[in-house]
Amino acid sequence: MLASGRLPELAVRLDGVTVARGRPMLGDRLWLSRSCNDLLAGAISLVAQSVAGFAAGELAPIADSPAPIPRNGRFVRHYLPFFCKGLVDRAVQKLRLGRRPFYWRVAYRLIDGPGVAETGQLDGKPFTVLADDGQRFYADPFVLERDGRHYLFVEEFPYATGRGVISVAELGADGNFGVPRVVLEEKHHLSYPQVFAHAGEIFMIPESAAARELVLYRAAQFPDRWVRDTVLLTDKDFNDATLLESDGRFWLLGTERFGYGSASDTMAVYSAPSLRGPWVAHALNPIAVDHSAARPGGAFIRHGDALVLPVQNGSRAYGGGLGLMRLDRLDELDVRFAPPRPIGPGPAWARAGIHTLNRAGNLEVVDSAG
Repeated sequence: MLASGRLPELAVRLDGVTVARGRPMLGDRLWLSRSCNDLLAGAISLVAQSVAGFAAGELAPIADSPAPIPRNGRFVRHYLPFFCKGLVDRAVQKLRLGRRPFYWRVAYRLIDGPGVAETGQLDGKPFTVLADDGQRFYADPFVLERDGRHYLFVEEFPYATGRGVISVAELGADGNFGVPRVVLEEKHHLSYPQVFAHAGEIFMIPESAAARELVLYRAAQFPDRWVRDTVLLTDKDFNDATLLESDGRFWLLGTERFGYGSASDTMAVYSAPSLRGPWVAHALNPIAVDHSAARPGGAFIRHGDALVLPVQNGSRAYGGGLGLMRLDRLDELDVRFAPPRPIGPGPAWARAGIHTLNRAGNLEVVDSAG
């Protein structure tokens, strides 16, 4: 199945009836041994999800229409051309990027009216690229409007250190951002600088999965000085935790790596009575195993009475695209989303797809690989 290029699907059956389905993300499709590791790790998470659902009495039959397994003899015909082409593509990419192992770009635009979240397309007014000096890249853009001024927070990744830091830039009177400056740095990698206002103060929850912790930072002097306020989670490989306050309770949704496998395909949810906790895991964790409907790609978006979460589409590669997923239920008993609606390409951003989407007022930001 892997050699033929198919996207793997897993199913859990109880007494012959399918009760759970999963689509693990494959981090490296070129090497079958690595793909198998990701697939088996996803299977473990899916079994854990089914056990949690069984214990909570929430398992229910779901539609099951497995695709036929390819016949024997297709391995060489499918995999060898794919493998050879993959090696050539990687060599070309390495030569093109030079010393940069990977590259991301942030872009922004000022618009009135509907944006990407409303149209589902990268159309309309073109985005402007946030320039870099070639010694670093910027990614994971979040924006905050405060006292009539717009601030852009990004992950800054200097190639010299190989470790992400959080930087900020302010929108100028000419409608452009200057060079971001570093405002938060730790001994470990930081990214996904989700910044928000709460109870008259400004907070940030950046990703710090490399340290196996999730920390709430508070602005001691906005936007330049941040202090560690509260450690929300410890001993967790929790990625792109996205905050939501709903019905008097706080929720964090992200992807959690349970041992091995991808950091982008297994959704977990935590909740607390207040921002500073105590935070507890949802009874149904892991909520889902899905390469296209698990890892957040921006803050929640409110559409009338509905809440929509941007989610990354890693079906073919990390950073390959983004979808918009409506939240249908979120409480202590269950978590349910509608299937994600893919964001289509368009002339406003001439890239194959985007990885993050955020907006504050009339400022909209995205990022993508390369």
